[in-house]
Amino acid sequence: MQDSAYYFPAAALAVATAAKTPALIRHRHDPFLRSVCALLVLSVAVFFFAAPPTIAAVNDLTGIVNFSAPLVYCVMSAFSAACLALIINWRGGRPEDVRRAARGWITAYGVVIVLLITLFVRGDAPVERLRDLDTYYANTPYIREMIVLYLVSNTVAAVVMTTLCWRWSMRVHGWLRAGLVVIVIGYAGNLAFDATKYAAVVARWNGADWDEWSTDYAPPLAAGGAVTSAVGYLLPLVGQRLSDARRNWSAFRALGPLWRALHRDALLPPVPMPWWSSSGLRLTQREAAIYDGLLALTPRLDPAVHERARARALRAGAHADEAEAIALAAMVVCALDGRGEIRPPSEDASSPTLAVSSRVLVRMSRALAQSPVVHAVRQDASRGVRQDASRAESQPS
Repeated sequence: MQDSAYYFPAAALAVATAAKTPALIRHRHDPFLRSVCALLVLSVAVFFFAAPPTIAAVNDLTGIVNFSAPLVYCVMSAFSAACLALIINWRGGRPEDVRRAARGWITAYGVVIVLLITLFVRGDAPVERLRDLDTYYANTPYIREMIVLYLVSNTVAAVVMTTLCWRWSMRVHGWLRAGLVVIVIGYAGNLAFDATKYAAVVARWNGADWDEWSTDYAPPLAAGGAVTSAVGYLLPLVGQRLSDARRNWSAFRALGPLWRALHRDALLPPVPMPWWSSSGLRLTQREAAIYDGLLALTPRLDPAVHERARARALRAGAHADEAEAIALAAMVVCALDGRGEIRPPSEDASSPTLAVSSRVLVRMSRALAQSPVVHAVRQDASRGVRQDASRAESQPS
């Protein structure tokens, strides 16, 4: 893995972090969102500080040979703690149990960080190593223990995370399950990173040279695993938002026939919406406009039309909810066809109203556009109006 290649996963993870920052600002008290952002920041830090150019710069800046080694190991340990805290907050449970478990893992990895620093201080690493410190000092007292400690702590976190995520994925569905499975795949890369590091270090203990396993094979595995895991963490959040947007746009389009019918009769004055308005805002505005139009139409609603249309829909095989939506749509269409000048809403308590849910509005709109019952009732009503008009004209004045 080339020196500059370390910065590519860092940049990708930084973009993901920036994408979640506005949500964190809006929901700063959400522990799950805080955990996601903390994990993303630490993952960026791991690859940034593990890059050989950064290692050399940090060593030069501090004036301590190989100072970057404990720094990177400590950041990796903090990253492991953040992963465990995230999955615990994400999975939920009794608040006190969640807090206790998260604090337990954070405390444990806090101890690991202290031990890593202590072992580095006690050890002797006089030769700067930018890429192969793990194998070069694999037999050096205290530095050896520091290397083993960071590998073991990283492996423990990867095993626990993989186990928790896999078990949880078996009990959930949808975007959450997809995200958990992707996280498991990402941590498989993390475990493969640990395995190659162990192989190279153990080889040094036995007098062999497998340094390329540590310097060439392990970093790409870590990069791929970290980016994959980050995708898994974000997938349920982004996926749910996309699903919500798709549902909103679907409902917005489905309400089109009813909205246009009311709009043609000047019951709905046009309301300009900025082009950047969200699907949820557009749907809310369309629903509110339809409710206003139906309220203005209330004095012209005919309960008899409703009953005839409902009975006809039931005879045609519609279920109760569908028949009710068809009857309401027929009543609205007939009121629009026979509407003269809109009168103020009636104060009579028996006057029909259309205080229906958003779901019923969608059914009404689809019935208005597609139901043959609505079309038939509308034609019957039109014929009745024409016959009444003919009789009125034939009567002597």
